[in-house]
Amino acid sequence: MKISISDFSRPEAQPFFFEGGEHAVLLLHGFTGSVAHMRPLGEKLHEAGFTVKGINLPGHASTLEDMKACTWEDWVGAGRDAVKELRAKYPCVSVAGLSMGGCIALILAEEGLLDAVVPISAPMAAQNKFLPLAGILYPLVPTISWGEGGGPKDHMLDAKYNLGYGGFATKTGAALYKIIKEAKANLGKITCPLMAVQSHGDETIDPDSADLILEKASSGIKEMLWLEEVPHVCVITKELPNIASKAAEFLRSVRKP
Repeated sequence: MKISISDFSRPEAQPFFFEGGEHAVLLLHGFTGSVAHMRPLGEKLHEAGFTVKGINLPGHASTLEDMKACTWEDWVGAGRDAVKELRAKYPCVSVAGLSMGGCIALILAEEGLLDAVVPISAPMAAQNKFLPLAGILYPLVPTISWGEGGGPKDHMLDAKYNLGYGGFATKTGAALYKIIKEAKANLGKITCPLMAVQSHGDETIDPDSADLILEKASSGIKEMLWLEEVPHVCVITKELPNIASKAAEFLRSVRKP
């Protein structure tokens, strides 16, 4: 099965670091995506005064073979290492993550590493019921394609920044499922301020995901930003200015104890 691969040599797909104020924000993209998805949000948060770092998670923005060699620990570990790097220089460090990146952000918050967390389109379950079976089925179904033309709402995405893989090695679907389970199982350990972002038009994740995150987290400060008809990768849609302004306002309110 042929899977489309974006041109990751494009500048939009390169990791970025925008020096700003003392509050540093790490941005994490989602499964099969790239840092290009997070760049527009990063630019707006930088304009709002934050230091912003965006990375490509291991095996992403590379080749499917590279991604196939990665484990869920590799992806969480990359986020953890980036947070520790920022923590060495900045007194306040937060993470905003999209989809799987949102689950990684939640895991890092559960570990007590963050001053605030912003999960965006973070799944507590996927609408694709194949995902829990990926670890069993991958010898029989080695790859999964998103399909020609992408999703029904992909025309709503900014094509300049919609860079990623058009599918995945089935084996890595099991790693994604593990990250979702890990994030969901320990939500009660989150005590830092939390702002969840989700669209009513998201056809990828369970629609109750954000509500569950807010319900189970132990944070004293919890906020919710509901979007309307935009798809899963909402950060490269018309809702970007809304997401960026609300996230900046939320993060600006975070103070060290």
